[in-house]
Amino acid sequence: MKLLLKNIDEPGLATRAVYEARGGYEALRRALTMQPEQVHAEIEASGLRGRGGAGFAMGKKVSFLPKGAPHKYLVCNADESEPGTFKDRELMQKCPHMLIEGLVIAAYAAGIAEAFIYIRGEYVLQADILDRALAEAREAGYVGQRILDSEHTLSLVVHRGAGAYICGEETGLLDSLEGKRGNPRLKPPFPAIQGLYQGPTLINNVETLATVPAIVTMGGQEYARLGTETSKGTKLVSISGHVQRPGNYEIELGIPSREIIYGLAGGPPDGRKVKCWFPGGSSAPVLTGDDLDVPYDFDSLAKAGTMLGSGAIIVADDATPILDVAMKVAKFYRHESCGKCTPCREGTNWTVKMLERIAVGEATPMDLEIMASVCENIIGNCLCVLGDAMAMPIGSIIAKFRGELEETMQAARLRHEPLLSEGAHSGADAALAAQGAPGPSGAPQPAGPYQEAL
Repeated sequence: MKLLLKNIDEPGLATRAVYEARGGYEALRRALTMQPEQVHAEIEASGLRGRGGAGFAMGKKVSFLPKGAPHKYLVCNADESEPGTFKDRELMQKCPHMLIEGLVIAAYAAGIAEAFIYIRGEYVLQADILDRALAEAREAGYVGQRILDSEHTLSLVVHRGAGAYICGEETGLLDSLEGKRGNPRLKPPFPAIQGLYQGPTLINNVETLATVPAIVTMGGQEYARLGTETSKGTKLVSISGHVQRPGNYEIELGIPSREIIYGLAGGPPDGRKVKCWFPGGSSAPVLTGDDLDVPYDFDSLAKAGTMLGSGAIIVADDATPILDVAMKVAKFYRHESCGKCTPCREGTNWTVKMLERIAVGEATPMDLEIMASVCENIIGNCLCVLGDAMAMPIGSIIAKFRGELEETMQAARLRHEPLLSEGAHSGADAALAAQGAPGPSGAPQPAGPYQEAL
């Protein structure tokens, strides 16, 4: 069953006229005939869990907002920065009115009169399309004062970010939306109590809000029939990497992961096998080709030691060196770290440097132990999960591909052996030589290739 991608490629669907011809805004009309509490009850009954990464139940989020607060806000997180994720981009580009309709309904259910769509700065085309769609919605009375002659009023603004991964984290997003540098905040207080402009704030992902019209149309209990007991409904999955048919697919939660990677995306190129895959974007711990039969839902993936995350599956085939995969992940998060937390700022940098030592033949098996320890010390010790987003996949790569990493460092050491000092009889001495530090005899040693590269 397709709920979000149904008719998604129909020409003109981004316009109000075509969207209305397909039944658009009928869910809003229906919601406005109900009490806000009834709409909230339908969302709770649906079991809809957040589609942005955390997987927290949307209905519970709404219930956390203080009752009767004078200034509450709804923020749509459209800062789709997780590597491998491009589902929200397609929704906003091809069917922006579905997001606007879902946002207006969610605001009505939560008693909110002010809302924002925070969209990443690189999505220039999508932001322009949203601006046009919002103007059409205002003209038709779907946004603004007394929507469709009801008591519901909503001010909605599209706000463009400046391009930073950290602004996908909800509190960093709020700081950016307020005009500050996008840094994560200390929690508690949580945004539901003290968020945008210090007011109670409901934050939801694009896909989450775009699902609300379907829930109102079907009814919460009918929607809950889709998926599994704890992972309800359908999910958009972005598949990229070494597959023959990359793209966005809508699946019912709980289907085997193999059916997505091989059935929908065609699997790796002929003659290749899956070496590893990220189930939920680059921040998810990797799984191997032996884990393809794990059901694709929140809890099954958690039991397998990883997470569904943003729903972005990245596949690497058996021709890909695992060191390359680890290096790309670590470098990305080092670059995107805001630098506010010491474990993240220093840990991401340490990890990159230690992976570089493997590449140039200066590492020993002890370096893998140190790197795994660094990752463990990052997890849970930062203001936000950016540090964890690097540490979890790198830690899983070390655990699952230690043998290949040791072979890689041994091969690199043999390639660079003539460059090492004659007195360097061990990997530890080689590391000292690489840094130009005194060797066992106390005499300075020549710099290795890694130091020269620096």
